[in-house]
Amino acid sequence: MKKNFKGLGLLLSTMLLVIMVAGCGGSPANPAESKEIKIGGNFEMTGGQATFGQSSANGVKLAFKEINASGGVLGKQLVFVVADNKSEPSESTNAMTKLITQDKVVAVIGAVTSSNTIAASPVAHQAKVPFISNTATNPKVTVGDDGKVKEYAFRACFLDPFQGTVMANFATKTLKSQTAAIYIDNSSDYAKGLAQFFEEAFSKSGGKIVAKEAYLQKDQDFKATLTKIKAANPDVIFVPGYYEEVGKIVKQARELGYTGPLIGGDGWDSPKLSEIAGNEALQNTFFSNHYAADDKDPKVIKFVEDYKKDYGQVPDAMAALAYDSALMLADAIKRSNSVDPEKIKTALAQTKDLKVVSGIITLDANHNPVKSAVVIEMKDGKQIFKEKVNP
Repeated sequence: MKKNFKGLGLLLSTMLLVIMVAGCGGSPANPAESKEIKIGGNFEMTGGQATFGQSSANGVKLAFKEINASGGVLGKQLVFVVADNKSEPSESTNAMTKLITQDKVVAVIGAVTSSNTIAASPVAHQAKVPFISNTATNPKVTVGDDGKVKEYAFRACFLDPFQGTVMANFATKTLKSQTAAIYIDNSSDYAKGLAQFFEEAFSKSGGKIVAKEAYLQKDQDFKATLTKIKAANPDVIFVPGYYEEVGKIVKQARELGYTGPLIGGDGWDSPKLSEIAGNEALQNTFFSNHYAADDKDPKVIKFVEDYKKDYGQVPDAMAALAYDSALMLADAIKRSNSVDPEKIKTALAQTKDLKVVSGIITLDANHNPVKSAVVIEMKDGKQIFKEKVNP
């Protein structure tokens, strides 16, 4: 049997970091006396999901800018400290450790992806510092394998069981698909979970899965596998991955002559998708998302205008949900009347009827919001609102 020394090394590194956190503690020496409240951002600023992390950081900065301009929270200014997890689970653990032990933050927003969030979770829990993932949709983010709620973990987004069902129902009811192929990113907890829930819901609706194939992040050539998928003649191909690989998959699928719809989840949401795949290849593609930038809700309109003014582009869902996460955290600090991480954690768990850009947030017993989803259509390189689905 081959020994997995790399895996053992990662495990030992994680244990060492947790021990360091336990020894250093998670809060400043005299947080009550400071005129600032330090909040950490554990984001994918570089690497394969860099646009996600960058727009998320921008969303938090915009929210904190507005809050600070209105007097801050508890008479203190919010200070945002970002650590780059480089789009890697091991680096996400390092980033969380740095934010807690060196920067002395009282709470963290991020990571963006499920794998990176799950990897960093033990560090935050050992240090007893709450964190909110803006967009990690895997159920294991807030509930462990033992079925117990992770006390310090929260999120601002819907979950993969809902997202997978949304796209399965869209495939069967709107696209009238009877058969589907699933092309999974086998290195991603997000992709594997979303694929599972899509398959379950699609089959339950009477659809048939005619092909299941896998790839790994950073793969470049998908044509051999796509040829096998095309031979199965599916009505639709479900690709629950991230934009970097998805763009190449869509482009290569069209080059091979597949003209049917390709669909996916919120991991598609990046301006890079059109750059990689090309506008023509993205015709007849759809994905589930947390909000639509062309929504006519006044809160969405104002958010989009303010974001465009500061950053010169239309905000993606990562930015919107990071903005919402910042509002959640500020609201919890205000209600707790404290900068004590333990009290902030308790207040977060009690979040109810908080109006944000992506809707109204009330957290359930598992620290998850029950929210609507939207389906986005890619048309001429632009995201167009297709339909809204309530839970």
